[in-house]
Amino acid sequence: MGMNHLILALVSLSCLFSFSTSTSTPPSYSYHYSFSHSSSSAPSAAFNVHFSKSSGTRMDQTFNKLPTLPTNNVDPGLQQICKDTDHPVECISNIVPFLGHSKFVAEPVSVLKLEIQAMDNKVKEAIDKATKLMQDHSTPKMTASCLEACLDSYKSILDSDKRVLDALSLHDVYQVSMELSSNIENVQTCEDAFLEANIKSPNIQMDSVIRKMISNTLAIGVDKVHF
Repeated sequence: MGMNHLILALVSLSCLFSFSTSTSTPPSYSYHYSFSHSSSSAPSAAFNVHFSKSSGTRMDQTFNKLPTLPTNNVDPGLQQICKDTDHPVECISNIVPFLGHSKFVAEPVSVLKLEIQAMDNKVKEAIDKATKLMQDHSTPKMTASCLEACLDSYKSILDSDKRVLDALSLHDVYQVSMELSSNIENVQTCEDAFLEANIKSPNIQMDSVIRKMISNTLAIGVDKVHF
């Protein structure tokens, strides 16, 4: 009988100790929150925050910010037009060098013309580089063959851009849209040549810049230009 009392006493003490421990020290949990924000009118930003429930303090916070629109000394009208393109930062940075100290009134047609001018300059750079590579005897024959296809595409872009400018002077919105759209096919033809040959283009970075320019001119020409 005395032994049974002793066992019951030990069990009670064990339960009491376990209960005291579980209530005095709350369980530790870790939370991971991911916040993201995107908007068509402003560059998106994302950040991750880590919290520890046991301490109630923020353990880590990391911000991954995408490029923001340059706003210093930039015409508000230009910002308004460029913010609705797929590449607003590039849209502005492509135009700013052409402004100089002259007074610039940003409206869709004038912005589109400057974007086209910037694109034509970049395309001419691509033509010069491709031509030099083709003339270089160390360039593999397959690469030279793909570059030849790109040369035709680059020249087609320049021809289309000239027709865009002519169409703008005639207030022909349909022709503007058609010519700008054809530029997408032109740059795609160049990229496809290298994809089919399964080799890397030596002009890949320049082609990427040109593609962004084409995208921006199309967005402005189709969505913003109205006569």
